[in-house]
Amino acid sequence: MSHRIKVAVIGGTGKSGSYLVKGLLDQDFPLRMLVKDAAMVPHVEAIAGDARHYADVRALVQGCQAVISTLGQRKGEPPIFSVATTNVIRAMEECGLKRYIVTTGLNVDSVLDSKGPKAAFATEWMKTNYPQTTADKQRELEILLSSDVDWTLVRLPLINLTDERGRVDVCLYDCPGDRIGAVDLADFLIAQLSTDAYSRRSPFIASV
Repeated sequence: MSHRIKVAVIGGTGKSGSYLVKGLLDQDFPLRMLVKDAAMVPHVEAIAGDARHYADVRALVQGCQAVISTLGQRKGEPPIFSVATTNVIRAMEECGLKRYIVTTGLNVDSVLDSKGPKAAFATEWMKTNYPQTTADKQRELEILLSSDVDWTLVRLPLINLTDERGRVDVCLYDCPGDRIGAVDLADFLIAQLSTDAYSRRSPFIASV
C-alpha cells in the first residue's frame, strides 16, 4: 500500500495509540481518528464518537483505505472489543475497505498456539481475574475469522512506553518475549499496511 492511503485510527489517544499516531504522522500518512472529544487532537482530522456506536465508526472509516485499532478497556466499563470489531467490519464492508489491523492481549488463544510456560500462565491468570474481558477478546478473534476482511490481530505482552527501538520478534504460536516497546509496536503496526505476511493471522510480537 502507498503512503498516500488514509488510515482510520481507533484508540489513538491511548498510551500506545499515541505512539502509533505519531509514527503515522512522521511517515506522512493522512489519518482520521475516533475520539471522545475532537478538541483533544486539534492537529489531526477527528470524528467525535465511540467505537460502540456503529454510526460513529462508519463516519470514521468513510474515505479511508485501512483501519488500525489499539483500543483499550476503560476501567469500570463493560468489554468493548467484540462490539467495536463488529462495527468496524460492518463499516469496512459497506465502505469498501479491506485492511484491518488490531491489537489484543497474549491471552487470546488461536488453534495454532503452543504457548510456553510464561504465556500459558499469563493466559490463565487473565481468564481467572478478568474473565469477561478475556472472553470478549476471544470473541473478537472469532468475529475476525468469520469475516471477509484482510485482518491482522497482533497479540501483545506488556507494553513498555519508551521511545527506544529494539528488534521485534514475531511468532505465530507463542509470545517471544515479556514486553513490547511502544515505538516498536507502532512501527510493526504501520509496516502491516504494506505487507500481507500476517494477513488473517494473529501473530505474537515482542521487543528483544
